[in-house]
Amino acid sequence: MFALNFYSELYEDVLRNSRKTVSIRLGDKSDKYKPGMIVWVTVGPRFGRRQKLYNAILDRVEVKPIAELSPRDIERENPEFRTHDDIIAMLTRIYGEFLTPAHVVTVIYFSRVDE
Repeated sequence: MFALNFYSELYEDVLRNSRKTVSIRLGDKSDKYKPGMIVWVTVGPRFGRRQKLYNAILDRVEVKPIAELSPRDIERENPEFRTHDDIIAMLTRIYGEFLTPAHVVTVIYFSRVDE
């Protein structure tokens, strides 16, 4: 079983309320995440204790440059984000790298699966 883990506890509320339905990850992760996969959605620190929130199905997985993210992709990643710069700032905080709109990301679209 694979997991989509979100490091910040700030995401727990938007995940529980299904306001976050996209995860944007740096690089091409299409070998790891495939449409139709069932994954655990979890929150917690890397290498630390994580909490499983729910199961989700991966609806779609796309690889594209940050510059090609749609406004809907950005808003579904974080309801407070509106611009490519918001995404670049978030990914820079998470990955600790200098990023530009040309960097490739994987956009993972997911839907909650109720048990």
